Amino acid sequence: MPQTLEPLLRGHKFFAGLDRADLALLVQCASNAVFPADSFLFREGDQAQTFYLIRDGKVALEITAPGRGALVVQTLGEGDVAGFSWLIEPHRWEFDGRAIDRVRAVRIDGACLRRKCEDDPRLGYELMRRFAGLTAERLQATRLQLLDVYGHAHDR
Repeated sequence: MPQTLEPLLRGHKFFAGLDRADLALLVQCASNAVFPADSFLFREGDQAQTFYLIRDGKVALEITAPGRGALVVQTLGEGDVAGFSWLIEPHRWEFDGRAIDRVRAVRIDGACLRRKCEDDPRLGYELMRRFAGLTAERLQATRLQLLDVYGHAHDR
């Protein structure tokens, strides 16, 4: 008998406190994903139709700086969520997400989940609240990275 992804979603800190009915809706949009080291989960500018719950491995969120190459904004690991661009139009990735080592994740289909949120505004609000917090964390990480990159310019 095939196992459901419900226990993985229920055990993930991002979905802590979500009721069973909501988790059952999320499971309908979920699948397993594996990425080898140095492969991309997503690329900046591409269509964003998914997000990932990292089960194990590390993902570097990167931006490309002209003349400097890829800059790591944040490194994600077990228990983290990679991706929120699926939620906000125009649904394009703002970062590259590169597997540093082998990554196992739960892939959530964003288009599927958006439809469920449209049908259930309460669920939509709850997820929007959670993803707003995630967005604020990423913004803070980007700010700190910029301070690190540009804050020492006078030392050169």
